[in-house]
Amino acid sequence: MAATLRVILGVDNASKLTLPTGIPDSVEDLIQVIRRHFALSVNFRLQYRDTEFDNEFVNLTATSEIKDKCTVKLIYLTNESDTSAHQTALQGLDDSSFLSSSDTDILSSSESSSTGSSLRSQPWPANFQIPQFSYEVQIQLDKANQAFYNSGTPLSPSTKLKSDILEGLASEIVKYKVYPSSAEFDDVALALITKYPCLKEQGSVTGFYGWKISLKYKMANYRTRLRNLGCPELSINAVGEKRDSASQGPNQVKKPRKAEVNYYPDYPVGETKESLEKERQALMLELKKKNNQKLIQSKMERTFAYRRQEVVEDMPLIAEFKNRWPALFSESQVMYSSFVLFLSCASIME
Repeated sequence: MAATLRVILGVDNASKLTLPTGIPDSVEDLIQVIRRHFALSVNFRLQYRDTEFDNEFVNLTATSEIKDKCTVKLIYLTNESDTSAHQTALQGLDDSSFLSSSDTDILSSSESSSTGSSLRSQPWPANFQIPQFSYEVQIQLDKANQAFYNSGTPLSPSTKLKSDILEGLASEIVKYKVYPSSAEFDDVALALITKYPCLKEQGSVTGFYGWKISLKYKMANYRTRLRNLGCPELSINAVGEKRDSASQGPNQVKKPRKAEVNYYPDYPVGETKESLEKERQALMLELKKKNNQKLIQSKMERTFAYRRQEVVEDMPLIAEFKNRWPALFSESQVMYSSFVLFLSCASIME
């Protein structure tokens, strides 16, 4: 029996796929059909809208989960770790993690890329791109935009529609920051009414002030949810949090500031505390050799997350820390860190 699927290929890019013989028996077969039909050469996995979760996208692990007229979304795989994660998902496992972002122990670009995934894996964009919303939200916005272009009638979004829009924006923002600045909230709100002028607020100087305020509240709620899920960055930034994990009030959560010892990244993919301890010991041996600065630098970058977690969790004395990480205090490392700090400050000044 023939079937038709709506295939989301990217932002503002969806197409209809007709399956004359019906939906394939396996996810891999469906992927191959999509790959051939749209002439795709890149690897990807699939997600579908799950009615049990308010039609949110979840990973497709069996084609029995979709039917005629369903929507599937392509998630492009950019590296081996993504491919591995996809294979794991197809086996019925779920492995996800959130990482944090900035600290006094300077993180170079190569160090940043060594971690598997990051809560803030990308710098704040010059032009914030509004994400593709859920199908139901997108239909309403597109229809309202058309009405606005035809008659100038603005949309007065329902409570649910507004909440869904803010949720989509928040999930996009955390790719860059969990604590956006006021100017960055402006960026997002302005991008929203630029793409969807039907949402521009009447009587507002900027046209988006109400959206900005609502987005601030949504981000606060979003951070709470991530913290409850065990997000390391948000847990470690709860200043009232005891060592025994006693819960504290919401007013005791502080924002991480530049040069604070609060950066808490996860280990690189495939690494454990034990493997990184062995790497630290190997680093100690390399310090006794000559003309191997590149190797030392590589090992310092690889053990960065291990070092940061040690600082945040154990709060060692400087003398103790120097005994364990003498390379960090070497002339070459001090000069390197100073150079990276200079570049970071220059970027911030811009």
